[in-house]
Amino acid sequence: MAAGPTPSAAAASFRPPIPPPPPCFNYRAAVLADTRAAAAAAGDPALAGLVESGALVRVPRRRFGPVPAWRPPDFVEPDEVWILGTSHLSPDSVADVERVLRAVQPDNVVVELCRSRAGIMYVSSDSSDEPLLKSNMFSLGGSKFFGAVNRSINLGGQSAFALRLLLAVFSSKISSSANRPFGEEFRAARRVSEDIGAQLVLGDRPIEITLERAWKSLTWDQKTKLLISLFRGIASTTDTPDEKTAVSPYELYEKLSTSYPALLQPLIHERDMFLAWSLKRSKAVNKSKTVVGVVGKGHINGIVYALISDQGDLRFRDLVGRASSDTWVSSLIKGLVRDTVIGLVLWALYEQLQAVL
Repeated sequence: MAAGPTPSAAAASFRPPIPPPPPCFNYRAAVLADTRAAAAAAGDPALAGLVESGALVRVPRRRFGPVPAWRPPDFVEPDEVWILGTSHLSPDSVADVERVLRAVQPDNVVVELCRSRAGIMYVSSDSSDEPLLKSNMFSLGGSKFFGAVNRSINLGGQSAFALRLLLAVFSSKISSSANRPFGEEFRAARRVSEDIGAQLVLGDRPIEITLERAWKSLTWDQKTKLLISLFRGIASTTDTPDEKTAVSPYELYEKLSTSYPALLQPLIHERDMFLAWSLKRSKAVNKSKTVVGVVGKGHINGIVYALISDQGDLRFRDLVGRASSDTWVSSLIKGLVRDTVIGLVLWALYEQLQAVL
């Protein structure tokens, strides 16, 4: 399994290399002809249904745009990129992943996960051993739990780590009505990749950096309101309509971005660009013939736009950039406030878990 490069804490500040898709952009219209022809050639009639529903698209290399001059001369982008949009809690998505991967036989399978969330692909679906907090996109999983905690703090900082803990508990709560464990399509992608000999690639930006950028995009007033909303959602003892429907991470991000528009860029648009970079420009896909991306269906429009609009501007360092111009005084004050917030978050989580146990 190939993981993305490890971001440096001293990386350059983020510069959006590609703007978000304009409202008039429709990924299906942009690549439908190429996708229909390739799906018919694959020989599986079921793929046609996925294409017509918009869940499966193909972008050939000729649509990518120029290879940037800074890339080594021996780097060759994939001949074609297929993108399968899934629902993280739908049993249909598992069958779709298996069908597409076996029909297309890719060299690489890029999943919408990062290193610290890769454990989702290995979580048992046995309900008899169900954990207290259901596995979700914000979980700190894996056998080396404290290593995951350390990585989370190092990459995103303590504030992002506290926000991740809150979102993990909140996401687990609103997903509790679902009868299926989270991320079955990623586990299916891993199993089929092993069967067909495809390399599995972790294609999402580290969640620590995403949450750090999301937190910094908010004003202090917005941060306070967000924390209060999450605490209320976690402490609530009644099910609300939102808790029954907002089970997808993308849907959760969308709802947060509706209330806090500044979150739209770091939570959705920037990750679309990172996923596009992973699919066509990361070292893992060099000289590949076929690459398949398994992502949440809400990301397809942004990924396709980034793939075909890129003029050589998608660079790893620009997609994970972090910068700080704080003086030591402001850093000290922010550190005190941050540690106070983290203490309150951990205390509230402890009280919530005590009530459940």
